[in-house]
Amino acid sequence: MHIAWLGKKSPFCGNVTYSREITNALLSRGYKVSFLHFGQENEDSMVDPYNAEVNLPFIYKSQIYTIPAPKSSQILLRSLQELQPDLVHASLTLSPLDFKLPEICQQLNIPLVSTFHPPFDSHWRNIKSSTQYLTYQLYAPSLARYDKTIVFSQLQRNLLIKLGVAPEKLAIIPNGVDTDKYKPGKSYFKQQFPDHRLFVYQGRVAVEKNVESLLKAWKLSPLKHDCRLLIVGDGHLTPNLRPNYNEDDGIIWLGAIVDETKRIDILRGADVFILPSLVEGLSLSLLEAMACGLACVATDAGADGEVLANAGIILSTQGVTTQLKTILPMFQHHPELPPLLGEKARQKILEKYTLKHNVTKLENLYMNLLNRPKKALF
Repeated sequence: MHIAWLGKKSPFCGNVTYSREITNALLSRGYKVSFLHFGQENEDSMVDPYNAEVNLPFIYKSQIYTIPAPKSSQILLRSLQELQPDLVHASLTLSPLDFKLPEICQQLNIPLVSTFHPPFDSHWRNIKSSTQYLTYQLYAPSLARYDKTIVFSQLQRNLLIKLGVAPEKLAIIPNGVDTDKYKPGKSYFKQQFPDHRLFVYQGRVAVEKNVESLLKAWKLSPLKHDCRLLIVGDGHLTPNLRPNYNEDDGIIWLGAIVDETKRIDILRGADVFILPSLVEGLSLSLLEAMACGLACVATDAGADGEVLANAGIILSTQGVTTQLKTILPMFQHHPELPPLLGEKARQKILEKYTLKHNVTKLENLYMNLLNRPKKALF
C-alpha cells in the first residue's frame, strides 16, 4: 500500500514527532510512504528512508500553525496526481490547506484520513481552553468531509460529535510510544547529579503549557538543596521567565533538545515528570516519561487525565501552583513514591499506549477504508 503522508518536519513539536514515528513504523512494515511537508524548495531534506519527499512552499510556519504559499495547493494536487497513492493521511498542521484537502482528494478519488491534534480542555475552565474550543468549532465542518479522522480520546471524540461530526467518521487511536526505546535504563545525564532528586518538565515554554505556575510552585515549596527542576524546551516566554527562576532556585534551563537520544537519557535520569498544561491533546512528552518509568504529575487537560488514571497524580487546571506547592515536597519526604508511581506509569503504557499496538489499529483503519466501495468513500 502506498500512503501519501502530509505532516510536519519542523519546527520541532509533537506533530513532528507523531509524523516521524508513525511513518517510520509504516515503512518498517513494508508500506510505501511519500512524505509531503511545508519546506522551501531549496531546503535540505533530512536523511530519512522515505520513498518520496515533496516540499510545499509556505509563507510562515511555527509550532502552532502554518500559512502556506498561494501555489502550495496546486503543488499538492500535482504531486498527488504524480504519486498516485492509495490513501492520503494528513497529520493536520493547522493551516488553510487543511480545509482544501477534502476537495483535492475527492477530485482525485483518493481516500483521506486525518489526525486532529489541537489541545483541548473539556471543562472550559480558562481563557486558553475557550480559545481552543473555537479551533474545534472552526474545524468540525471540514472534518465531516474527511473519510476518517483520528482522535486520541473518547473526550475528544465526544466534543467533535457535539460539534456535528458524524460518529462513524471518528476513530480513537491514541498516541503511542516505542517502548523499546523509551524504557528505564542507565543515564549519563544523572552522573552530573548523583545525589540529587531530579524533577523535569519537557515541552514548549508557552502560555498554554502553564510553565510559570510550575516555576512559582517550585520557588514556594520547602524543597531541600538536593532537588533540581529541569526545564527541557524553549518558547516565547523563556526570556521573561528565565531571569526570575534560575539556578539560585535549583532550576536548570536545558533549552530545546532535538536529539532523541539525549532526551531519553535525561528522562531516564529524572525521578518525577511534571506537566502543568492548561490545554492538551494527548501529550507525547507525558507518554515518553511514563514509558521511561518516571512518576508523573499532570493536569487533567485533554486526554492526559485519562492516561494517568490509577498511574500518576492528576491535577486540576485551576490552581496549579497551589496544588504543586503541596505535592512537590511529597516526593522528597516519601522517597518510595517515585519508583512506585513510575512502575505503574510504565505498566499503563505497555497496556494501552505502545506504538506497535496503535500502528496496528491504524493499519486496520486503512484496510477498512480501502475495502469500502468507491462510491461510499465520498
